[in-house]
Amino acid sequence: MESTSSPPSSMLKSRVSVWAPINSSGNHHPFLVFFFFIFFLITNISTTTCTPQISYAQHCDSVVPESAPIEQLLDSAAHGAEFLHIGNGYFTGGELILGETPKFDDDSSSLAMFRHGALYRTHTEGVIKVQGNLYFRGPRVITPLGNITHRRLLRFRINQPRFPIRRSSATFELYGFWSSDSGKLCMVGSGWSHPKQGNSRLFNVVFKLNFANKSSIIHSLVRGTLESVDTEDSFNYFKPVSILGISQNGYEYTLIDREIESGFFSEYSSDEDASLGLDVGDRLSLCSFGRPAGEFELEYASDCDTVNCNPLGRTPGFLPKFMSFSQIECQYGGKVHMILRFSNSSSNLFQTFIPDATLVAEGAWNKKKNQLYVVACRILNVANSLADAFVGDCSIKLNLRFPATISIKNRSTIVGQIWSNRTVNDSGYFSRIVFQDTGNVPFNLPGLKYDYTETDKVSKACAKKKGVKHRGKVYPDGHSLDMRFDMSVKDSKGQVGWGHALPIFVGDKFVDAPLHGKFRTGSPRLGGFQAQVSTSHNSLVNVSYKLSFTSSPSFKLVGKSSPFGSVEISAEGIYDKETGILCMVGCWHLQSNKPSTKNESLDCEILVNAQFAPLNAGGHRVKGTIESTREKSDKLYFQRLELSSSSIYLSQAAESIWRMDLEITLVLISNTFACVFVGLQLFHVKRHPDVLPLISVVMLIVLTLGHMIPLLLNFEALFVANRNRQNFFLGSGGWLEVNEVIVRVVTMVAFLLQFRLLQLSWSSRSNDGSEKGLWASEKKVLYSSLTLYIGGALIAWFVYHSKSSYQIPSPRTRFAPVNYNQQHSLWGGLKSYAGLILDGFLLPQIIFNLFFNPEEKALASPFYIGTTIVRLLPHAYDLYRAHSSTWKFDLSYIYANHRMDLYSTAWDVIIPCGGVLFAVLVYLQQRFGGRCILPKRFRESSVYEKVPVVTNDQL
Repeated sequence: MESTSSPPSSMLKSRVSVWAPINSSGNHHPFLVFFFFIFFLITNISTTTCTPQISYAQHCDSVVPESAPIEQLLDSAAHGAEFLHIGNGYFTGGELILGETPKFDDDSSSLAMFRHGALYRTHTEGVIKVQGNLYFRGPRVITPLGNITHRRLLRFRINQPRFPIRRSSATFELYGFWSSDSGKLCMVGSGWSHPKQGNSRLFNVVFKLNFANKSSIIHSLVRGTLESVDTEDSFNYFKPVSILGISQNGYEYTLIDREIESGFFSEYSSDEDASLGLDVGDRLSLCSFGRPAGEFELEYASDCDTVNCNPLGRTPGFLPKFMSFSQIECQYGGKVHMILRFSNSSSNLFQTFIPDATLVAEGAWNKKKNQLYVVACRILNVANSLADAFVGDCSIKLNLRFPATISIKNRSTIVGQIWSNRTVNDSGYFSRIVFQDTGNVPFNLPGLKYDYTETDKVSKACAKKKGVKHRGKVYPDGHSLDMRFDMSVKDSKGQVGWGHALPIFVGDKFVDAPLHGKFRTGSPRLGGFQAQVSTSHNSLVNVSYKLSFTSSPSFKLVGKSSPFGSVEISAEGIYDKETGILCMVGCWHLQSNKPSTKNESLDCEILVNAQFAPLNAGGHRVKGTIESTREKSDKLYFQRLELSSSSIYLSQAAESIWRMDLEITLVLISNTFACVFVGLQLFHVKRHPDVLPLISVVMLIVLTLGHMIPLLLNFEALFVANRNRQNFFLGSGGWLEVNEVIVRVVTMVAFLLQFRLLQLSWSSRSNDGSEKGLWASEKKVLYSSLTLYIGGALIAWFVYHSKSSYQIPSPRTRFAPVNYNQQHSLWGGLKSYAGLILDGFLLPQIIFNLFFNPEEKALASPFYIGTTIVRLLPHAYDLYRAHSSTWKFDLSYIYANHRMDLYSTAWDVIIPCGGVLFAVLVYLQQRFGGRCILPKRFRESSVYEKVPVVTNDQL
């Protein structure tokens, strides 16, 4: 009997989704968000009304017969996270849907994804009603930053553009039924495509998928098709799209135990003592190390021109450089299944699923040998048809171990090898490949040790580097986190590279400390190193470092420009905490554009010297050199590189955080007193309304703008948390942001009060009988003030231009950090000059008194004296801060901000003296007359008749 049931109304809507990278560092405009919300709401409403119903029975009844659902929602967790899930699928076809041909390569990848939604029981045993979404993503073109191929180099995160190139995409909302007996899923529905060019289109589809209830290494592929329900002559008809994915649902291990028993892994097995063991009783113990390991770098052991080295079975010309573990699932007893991805770019290892660049694998931990044994299989017959693809050729073996000891030449904490048990003449044979982790994620494995192998060379090279002990100077302890630092490296031509130096081991202690972000001293899983103060009487301590820097292509290295723009040096040596001298020998790999081989050059004739500054000193924290100990005639010789660091010590960071808390409090107090003083002036003019016309409007405008402009520049702080502020750099959390919002609120109150005073003064002149005389004097004040202000601005511009013409611009690269101690820009200078104008806010009132010569007390003493003190105290505080703090970081200045006023030792004396002088002049003018400060012959003036002011209350 044919079913006539129709899909639920909730399934008739087409889901419109836009997939685009979001720049988290930018502020999202609320009006823009509101616009997009309205747009998508209208789009969804329109699609709801035009989407036709699609009969399940007509298109899917022959696959999985329709069954009436029981009104009981199934718990999807009972079926596992991988149930009916394709996370990173491969597909062919879909040109009409996406508007372009999908691409799967290292530079631009497409994607197919399916996730189920609600699950319902049905009256038919083993049949489940499924709701879900199928998503397709088209390729995009990305301007590459270049492959980073050096070992263990820290990756730099580059912000995406605010308006990135849009990918084409399509999203389908489906419903249907899955049979646990046959493993088949059939769904119908519709969805919209969003090509990069052209209009969106609606497609009605049927989706078929073979998804078994259980999987194994051989039966791990999921195959499906997306077909159009329209006729071939229809405008929205498209050819079937084939989909291929990996299933790990209900996984069963079928090969690894048999391969271990056959002895295939004993050929390249290492000694038990050479590797660290793992507690595999917890199924997550192995995954805790495998998942964050990231990518592995491949090293080819033989001449790949004559012997096949490709583990993927491709043409001999292609040799991948990187490998990664993906979709790792661990079981109790040390068993694990996963997929291995190979690529020539480390940035695409976790994004792209390419069947002929992927191996399906399962493994088990060997407690006796302390190694992970893995058997892997290729995905074959992909080129012909995805429907015919299968997993086979399981002749690939892999072992992985955690070395018990690392050294300057072997820094990897995870190493392994891949080989084939076929013979040389077999088609699937490839030569043994060694791999190691790139070191971007440091592992503190229990029992890991460091072998200082270059102690003799260090003793000879550093014998002459003994510094002079200075009484009263304290240098960083070798075991403290102050030993890691950012650095800039300059070559002989002035080209600059930017990077960092991280201690790996200090003595026999592993250092697990991040370079950026909040400081941490340990990791619950990896066993962090606690920063401590050495109690040893010996000032010398052995250290091991990793130095990495990235430079511009013109950076000179080894007699020519650096081919990769990135360099990493492994170094070890000694550090003297009594003199702050760090002396090390180092090694770096000289790689070519070809894949790594064992015969690649390793240059260990490098000497690194660094002098740490005392903990209480300012300026550069570290200065040093990187130089070659080879003869100048040697082809590997390079000229000396200068390194320096302006990063701060932990004690300075703590001091800065404490100071920032203090300064935000001072700003809050200062703005509060500004409100109080304006309030007292309002109370004064209320008691004496006749003095309102005698207040200089220019002065009130200056004060009002002084409160309004900071509000406009920082208005988003009231509503949007700005995550790129210095409080996160220094690890102070979000408390500063809360205080900043409070400061903005108080500043707004001060602005409103000041604006009210301006309004009263302006309106009072309309009611004053001497209106013409008042405005005539005010115009003279305006012209005189503008002349002085513009003249001062021109002088400031001339000084700025003169200094800029004699200053050599420092070289920058795209990876260069922002130097906040660099010379201010012209705009910054103008902002500082505006602060100077605000400091002299009484100048217009003084000039007004000279022209109009009033005898009344227009300004309340608490107002002009108190406001003067509020404006001058930051300069006094800046003098204190300059003499008490050993480190300067302008970005962290909140009170007495150098970007908002003129601050220096000279200005901090001149400006307070000028402010006090102005306050004294106003006092004298209000006591003895506006022209009392002039010689007697200039004091004559016309006398204006006073007309009483009629207030609103009297009316």
